[in-house]
Amino acid sequence: MRYKGKLSIKLILTLTVVILVSIYSTTNKSTFFNPADDPNPKIQKLKLQPNFKAEHLYSPSEAGNGSWVSMTFDDKGRMITSDQYGYLYRLTIPPIGADTNTNKLKVEKLEIKVEGDTSSGKIKMGFAQGLLYAFNSLYVMVNNNPTPPATMNRGSGLYRLQDTDGDDQYDKITVLKSLVTPGGEHGPHSIVLAPDKQSIYVISGNHTDAPEMDAYRLPKTWKEDNLFPLIKDPNGHANDRYAPGGWIAKIDPEGKRWELISAGYRNAFDIAFNEDDELFTYDADMEWDFGMPWYRPTRINHATSGSEYGWRTGNSKWSPAYPDNLPAVLNIGQGSPTNLITVKDAKFPEKYRRSLFAFDWSFGIIYAIKLRPQGSSYTADAEMFLSGSPLPLTDGIIGPDGALYFLTGGRKLDSDLYRVYYGDNTSTNAPLTTSLNPAQTQLQNTRKQLEKFHEGPNPNAIGTVWPYLKNSDRFIRYAARIAVEHQPVSEWQEKALTEKDPQILTQAIIALARSTSNADLKPRMVNALATINFSQLPESQKVDVVRAFELIILRMGKPEGAAYSKMVAYLNAQFPAKTNELNRILSKVLVNVEAPGAVSKTMALMAVAKDDDNGQKTFTSSSDLVARNPQYGLDIAGMLAKTPPAQKIYFLTVLSEAKTGWTPALREKYFQWYNTAFSFKGGNSYVGFIEKARKTALANAPKDKVEHYNTLSGNSLLITNGRRVAVVGNPKGPGRDWKMEDALQVLSKDSTDRNFANGKMLFGAALCSNCHSMRGEGAGAVGPDLTQLGTRFSNRDILESIILPSKVISDQYAATEFQMKDGTTITGRLKNEENGKYYISMNPFSPQTLQVIEKKNVVATKLSNVSIMYPGTINRLNKEELKDLLAYLTSAGNKNHEVYKPKANKATTASVK
Repeated sequence: MRYKGKLSIKLILTLTVVILVSIYSTTNKSTFFNPADDPNPKIQKLKLQPNFKAEHLYSPSEAGNGSWVSMTFDDKGRMITSDQYGYLYRLTIPPIGADTNTNKLKVEKLEIKVEGDTSSGKIKMGFAQGLLYAFNSLYVMVNNNPTPPATMNRGSGLYRLQDTDGDDQYDKITVLKSLVTPGGEHGPHSIVLAPDKQSIYVISGNHTDAPEMDAYRLPKTWKEDNLFPLIKDPNGHANDRYAPGGWIAKIDPEGKRWELISAGYRNAFDIAFNEDDELFTYDADMEWDFGMPWYRPTRINHATSGSEYGWRTGNSKWSPAYPDNLPAVLNIGQGSPTNLITVKDAKFPEKYRRSLFAFDWSFGIIYAIKLRPQGSSYTADAEMFLSGSPLPLTDGIIGPDGALYFLTGGRKLDSDLYRVYYGDNTSTNAPLTTSLNPAQTQLQNTRKQLEKFHEGPNPNAIGTVWPYLKNSDRFIRYAARIAVEHQPVSEWQEKALTEKDPQILTQAIIALARSTSNADLKPRMVNALATINFSQLPESQKVDVVRAFELIILRMGKPEGAAYSKMVAYLNAQFPAKTNELNRILSKVLVNVEAPGAVSKTMALMAVAKDDDNGQKTFTSSSDLVARNPQYGLDIAGMLAKTPPAQKIYFLTVLSEAKTGWTPALREKYFQWYNTAFSFKGGNSYVGFIEKARKTALANAPKDKVEHYNTLSGNSLLITNGRRVAVVGNPKGPGRDWKMEDALQVLSKDSTDRNFANGKMLFGAALCSNCHSMRGEGAGAVGPDLTQLGTRFSNRDILESIILPSKVISDQYAATEFQMKDGTTITGRLKNEENGKYYISMNPFSPQTLQVIEKKNVVATKLSNVSIMYPGTINRLNKEELKDLLAYLTSAGNKNHEVYKPKANKATTASVK
């Protein structure tokens, strides 16, 4: 049966949500329980697995000790933590079951006293994103921009704290490595002790420059390596960040030798070793990319020696199918990863001890990642071990007592410390044995033997690793190629060019393209690849061959003469292909080199393209999200119903740079499709990406037709960056100069029913919709999308962000101060920088209006500590209007939310912290 009309679609979505929530509620009664017998609401909101118990131990924010984001235990069993923007603290925690009247939790602020340090009024050490106690020392990974008026003079980097006189106080601070980062939350992160307890591993986000290393497991030959037309993020995020992205390094205890292990991450906060001593990380997505073909979900990655995971700026992220990077072990979905820990030492059931725990800040979920050996690597399943709303998880660790300790907070939010244990926590667990069977052990040993050649040139390397370039195991094949790239090119160049096996030849040419700049080799490399019988290859090897051609073009320039003709004829014969992945890479290569018929073929594909999961099927599917967040189910379902067609968007972007191969009819169809593209809902940058592609295409159109194509492609639709603006009215007032305590008191005494329509109107009247979006309505380009606000933040947090917008500023939305040579200062959001110029958006209500300043006239730049959000936006609202606006924000614009139920039908009135 086919349903027509908006009403039917909405009905279907509503029924879908109801059914899913009903199924979820019914089938999960035995899986989760709410510990309602605990009088503490901080415990009541948690969902735990059976027989697990939770304790709320401490609220640092309520005690005035900040918002904690990292933790470790010292050799005396005491916990050491750090405020994100403040001091280190040391806690003595009562044992499980102890009488808290006689055994009280003790909190000590660590004010480090260093001989000779005469600075006063400054924090000596803190701002830690990572902490580790090892080698009789406390290692501190600082993420801090010490630009005045900073409260700590020490900048980002890895520090070692020691107690040299035995008085149980740290008195020596050693800088092991200063790290360059502009500040924000993509800086240096966690520190982990190696399984052999002889070395340390550290990880940093993609806004941290990779320092000069003493050794590189991943050869230092990285580049952007993508022929896809580059569009940097339209909202300016990470536009000056390039390869290698986020990275992992191994260091000795003294920090004297640094070795790069793995790279290509966006913003992975943490790393963990499983029971097989293999290293994993949990990388972040870019939520603004949601719905785009280059969107990559949060994911668990196996950080093997020399591994590369393909993060690149803007829309240039690599497909996981490309042979020069590795695929995820498990794609989770949307979220904000903050922590990954091993659970092998916990006093938990074995199935959890063999898991990694992955923390998601956005949705307040701890996932149990159940790894399963597959070849020389792993695959994985996941389950939700613990959740709460709001529960902004920041860090966790298994304590000496075998219990799980975790923190919530970050960005100066309310912060709490919890302990979770199983049963009475008295079980004794034997050390875990390996999860590998003999065949899997052999495969991992093979990979590790190949990885030994990542340490540098070895005369035995080529003879040993060459046959493994055709191994059926992708991680072994990858390790073999990286080993080849570590050897002098002169030792294997000729062997590569004369290789007869198609798979070895492909991998060898990829290695050669990445390892030499000798453009004279181009004809021989093209001729070698063209000998491969493409039609006889499996899908993955076909992608590898096209990727090899792409790397030749990227690294050496477009082939010429006979080599160009041979390459074009070879690839053109394969296009179009049968799969989305192959059509993507073929289209971008062939359009780039202006192959005959490439434009018409791509247009034909765009007309009929259907999406698949592009090899990135996620653990949290749409039904999972609906079921786990039933109050937002309808909104999520609605967004997914209007998700952009990724394959069509890919072809649309590829064709934006096509200069030849067009007919008037093809151009008409192409530009007309932009109207369709603007009708979909995607992430915060979706419309900006489409608009930038449109402008590129217009620049490549005939000059006498530009005005026509501009109109045809939907220029008139672009109002406030293409987002529909919510209907705006006027508040009745009278308003007042709202202060935090006054507003909280008003909300705490709310005993009347809330008005959804009025709250929606006030979302616009209070200027929220000028910068934010809610369920797709509003500008949504200047500030964060507020649809999930209620799941992450309390009323206090929301009010604080409105009344005191400069108290905490996410780096994604921070303005930049430009100090000019003439002594003036220009402040605005940096949207782009190229050709010696900065492009700055200075008006949040007109973000598309850019001011251009010359770099040569700028003396210095720094992130502004003043929010671009104006204070006082709610000062025109009276008490009831403030309540309606907060209800609307909390409900995510869902009129069926609990906040709109008649007060008389509620058992209790929601409390406000």
